[in-house]
Amino acid sequence: MDTQTPPSHAVPLLTTGSQERSDAARNRQLLLDAAEALVREQGADAVTMDAVAKRAGVGKGTVFRRFGNRAGLMLALLDQSEQKRQAAYMFGPPPLGPGAPPVERLVAFGRARLAGIDIEGEIRRAADAGERYSSAPYNIMKTHVAMLLRQAGTPGDIPLLADSLLAALDAALVLHQTRNLGYTLDQIGDHWESLVRRATI
Repeated sequence: MDTQTPPSHAVPLLTTGSQERSDAARNRQLLLDAAEALVREQGADAVTMDAVAKRAGVGKGTVFRRFGNRAGLMLALLDQSEQKRQAAYMFGPPPLGPGAPPVERLVAFGRARLAGIDIEGEIRRAADAGERYSSAPYNIMKTHVAMLLRQAGTPGDIPLLADSLLAALDAALVLHQTRNLGYTLDQIGDHWESLVRRATI
Protein backbone atom coordinates (compact mmCIF):
# COMPACT_ATOMS: atom_id res chain seq x y z
CA MET A 1 0.00 0.00 0.00
CA ASP A 2 1.33 3.40 -0.90
CA THR A 3 -1.08 6.19 -0.10
CA GLN A 4 -0.93 9.55 1.55
CA THR A 5 -1.90 7.88 4.85
CA PRO A 6 0.80 5.53 6.19
CA PRO A 7 -0.33 1.96 6.96
CA SER A 8 -1.02 1.07 10.56
CA HIS A 9 2.19 -0.98 10.80
CA ALA A 10 4.42 1.78 9.44
CA VAL A 11 7.14 3.27 11.60
CA PRO A 12 5.82 6.65 12.83
CA LEU A 13 7.50 9.95 12.24
CA LEU A 14 10.07 10.90 14.82
CA THR A 15 8.66 13.06 17.57
CA THR A 16 10.23 15.30 20.17
CA GLY A 17 8.57 13.44 23.01
CA SER A 18 5.59 14.69 25.01
CA GLN A 19 3.41 17.42 23.58
CA GLU A 20 5.06 20.74 24.26
CA ARG A 21 3.34 23.95 25.22
CA SER A 22 3.26 26.31 22.26
CA ASP A 23 5.70 28.77 23.85
CA ALA A 24 8.14 26.00 24.74
CA ALA A 25 7.90 24.64 21.19
CA ARG A 26 8.56 28.10 19.76
CA ASN A 27 11.61 28.57 21.98
CA ARG A 28 12.96 25.17 21.03
CA GLN A 29 12.53 25.96 17.35
CA LEU A 30 14.23 29.33 17.81
CA LEU A 31 17.28 27.60 19.28
CA LEU A 32 17.37 24.93 16.57
CA ASP A 33 17.06 27.55 13.83
CA ALA A 34 19.95 29.49 15.38
CA ALA A 35 22.10 26.35 15.57
CA GLU A 36 21.29 25.33 11.98
CA ALA A 37 22.15 28.81 10.71
CA LEU A 38 25.54 28.59 12.44
CA VAL A 39 26.23 25.21 10.85
CA ARG A 40 25.35 26.54 7.41
CA GLU A 41 27.40 29.70 7.76
CA GLN A 42 30.44 28.56 9.72
CA GLY A 43 30.37 24.77 10.07
CA ALA A 44 29.51 22.57 13.02
CA ASP A 45 32.60 23.56 15.01
CA ALA A 46 31.12 27.06 15.37
CA VAL A 47 28.08 25.68 17.19
CA THR A 48 28.72 26.19 20.88
CA MET A 49 26.10 26.67 23.54
CA ASP A 50 27.29 30.27 23.91
CA ALA A 51 27.08 30.96 20.18
CA VAL A 52 23.58 29.48 19.89
CA ALA A 53 22.37 31.47 22.89
CA LYS A 54 23.78 34.69 21.47
CA ARG A 55 22.32 34.01 18.02
CA ALA A 56 18.90 33.24 19.50
CA GLY A 57 19.00 36.16 21.95
CA VAL A 58 18.65 34.04 25.10
CA GLY A 59 20.81 33.10 28.05
CA LYS A 60 23.22 30.19 27.79
CA GLY A 61 21.37 28.42 30.60
CA THR A 62 18.28 28.23 28.41
CA VAL A 63 20.17 26.23 25.80
CA PHE A 64 21.59 23.86 28.41
CA ARG A 65 18.18 23.34 30.01
CA ARG A 66 16.61 22.58 26.64
CA PHE A 67 19.23 20.20 25.21
CA GLY A 68 21.49 19.17 28.10
CA ASN A 69 24.77 19.58 26.27
CA ARG A 70 26.24 20.22 22.82
CA ALA A 71 25.81 16.61 21.72
CA GLY A 72 22.14 16.78 22.72
CA LEU A 73 21.73 19.92 20.63
CA MET A 74 23.33 18.25 17.63
CA LEU A 75 21.15 15.18 18.01
CA ALA A 76 18.09 17.46 18.11
CA LEU A 77 19.26 19.07 14.86
CA LEU A 78 19.61 15.65 13.25
CA ASP A 79 16.15 14.72 14.51
CA GLN A 80 14.68 17.90 13.01
CA SER A 81 16.29 17.39 9.60
CA GLU A 82 15.18 13.76 9.57
CA GLN A 83 11.58 14.73 10.36
CA LYS A 84 11.59 17.12 7.39
CA ARG A 85 12.90 14.38 5.08
CA GLN A 86 10.37 11.87 6.40
CA ALA A 87 7.51 14.26 5.71
CA ALA A 88 8.80 14.76 2.16
CA TYR A 89 9.10 11.08 1.26
CA MET A 90 6.02 9.90 3.14
CA PHE A 91 3.57 12.69 2.24
CA GLY A 92 5.24 15.01 -0.29
CA PRO A 93 4.82 15.18 -4.06
CA PRO A 94 6.25 12.53 -6.38
CA PRO A 95 8.74 11.28 -7.31
CA LEU A 96 10.07 11.53 -3.74
CA GLY A 97 6.61 11.15 -2.22
CA PRO A 98 3.78 8.74 -3.05
CA GLY A 99 2.46 8.55 -6.60
CA ALA A 100 5.59 7.57 -8.55
CA PRO A 101 6.82 4.03 -9.33
CA PRO A 102 8.87 2.55 -6.46
CA VAL A 103 12.18 2.53 -8.34
CA GLU A 104 11.76 6.20 -9.27
CA ARG A 105 10.99 6.98 -5.62
CA LEU A 106 14.15 5.17 -4.53
CA VAL A 107 16.23 7.19 -6.97
CA ALA A 108 14.63 10.42 -5.73
CA PHE A 109 15.17 9.39 -2.10
CA GLY A 110 18.92 9.02 -2.61
CA ARG A 111 19.26 12.28 -4.50
CA ALA A 112 17.27 14.12 -1.80
CA ARG A 113 19.58 12.82 0.93
CA LEU A 114 22.65 13.81 -1.07
CA ALA A 115 21.31 17.35 -1.49
CA GLY A 116 21.71 18.02 2.24
CA ILE A 117 24.77 15.89 2.91
CA ASP A 118 27.16 18.72 3.76
CA ILE A 119 25.00 19.95 6.61
CA GLU A 120 24.06 16.48 7.85
CA GLY A 121 27.66 15.30 7.76
CA GLU A 122 28.84 18.28 9.79
CA ILE A 123 26.11 17.82 12.38
CA ARG A 124 26.60 14.06 12.66
CA ARG A 125 30.34 14.47 13.14
CA ALA A 126 29.75 17.01 15.91
CA ALA A 127 27.07 14.89 17.56
CA ASP A 128 29.31 11.83 17.49
CA ALA A 129 26.08 9.88 17.40
CA GLY A 130 26.89 6.26 18.20
CA GLU A 131 24.50 3.36 17.74
CA ARG A 132 23.29 4.96 14.53
CA TYR A 133 22.20 1.66 13.02
CA SER A 134 19.81 0.95 15.89
CA SER A 135 18.55 4.53 16.03
CA ALA A 136 15.03 5.57 15.08
CA PRO A 137 16.13 7.82 12.17
CA TYR A 138 18.16 5.05 10.53
CA ASN A 139 15.49 2.41 10.98
CA ILE A 140 12.76 4.68 9.61
CA MET A 141 14.89 5.24 6.49
CA LYS A 142 15.59 1.51 6.24
CA THR A 143 11.89 0.70 6.56
CA HIS A 144 11.09 3.16 3.75
CA VAL A 145 13.79 1.81 1.43
CA ALA A 146 12.78 -1.80 2.17
CA MET A 147 9.13 -0.96 1.43
CA LEU A 148 10.03 0.47 -1.99
CA LEU A 149 12.27 -2.49 -2.78
CA ARG A 150 9.41 -4.89 -2.00
CA GLN A 151 6.97 -2.81 -4.07
CA ALA A 152 9.42 -3.04 -6.98
CA GLY A 153 9.40 -6.83 -6.68
CA THR A 154 13.08 -7.00 -5.76
CA PRO A 155 14.30 -10.51 -4.93
CA GLY A 156 16.66 -11.51 -2.12
CA ASP A 157 17.19 -10.43 1.47
CA ILE A 158 15.43 -7.06 1.48
CA PRO A 159 16.64 -5.76 4.89
CA LEU A 160 20.24 -6.59 3.99
CA LEU A 161 19.89 -4.95 0.58
CA ALA A 162 18.37 -1.85 2.21
CA ASP A 163 21.41 -1.59 4.51
CA SER A 164 23.74 -1.95 1.54
CA LEU A 165 22.00 0.75 -0.46
CA LEU A 166 21.90 3.16 2.50
CA ALA A 167 25.62 2.62 3.05
CA ALA A 168 26.22 4.40 -0.26
CA LEU A 169 24.50 7.49 1.21
CA ASP A 170 26.43 7.56 4.49
CA ALA A 171 27.29 11.19 5.24
CA ALA A 172 30.90 10.51 6.26
CA LEU A 173 31.54 8.45 3.12
CA VAL A 174 29.93 10.99 0.79
CA LEU A 175 31.89 13.87 2.36
CA HIS A 176 35.10 11.86 1.86
CA GLN A 177 34.14 11.23 -1.76
CA THR A 178 33.40 14.90 -2.46
CA ARG A 179 36.10 16.57 -0.38
CA ASN A 180 38.99 14.12 -0.78
CA LEU A 181 38.32 12.11 -3.93
CA GLY A 182 36.91 14.91 -6.07
CA TYR A 183 33.52 13.43 -6.94
CA THR A 184 30.52 15.72 -7.36
CA LEU A 185 27.15 15.11 -5.74
CA ASP A 186 25.72 14.66 -9.23
CA GLN A 187 28.21 11.86 -9.91
CA ILE A 188 27.38 10.19 -6.61
CA GLY A 189 23.67 10.62 -7.32
CA ASP A 190 24.11 8.98 -10.73
CA HIS A 191 25.94 6.11 -9.04
CA TRP A 192 23.08 5.75 -6.53
CA GLU A 193 20.60 5.58 -9.40
CA SER A 194 22.73 2.92 -11.12
CA LEU A 195 22.85 0.86 -7.89
CA VAL A 196 19.09 1.13 -7.43
CA ARG A 197 18.29 0.14 -11.00
CA ARG A 198 20.65 -2.84 -10.94
CA ALA A 199 19.34 -3.99 -7.55
CA THR A 200 15.72 -3.87 -8.69
CA ILE A 201 16.06 -5.69 -12.01
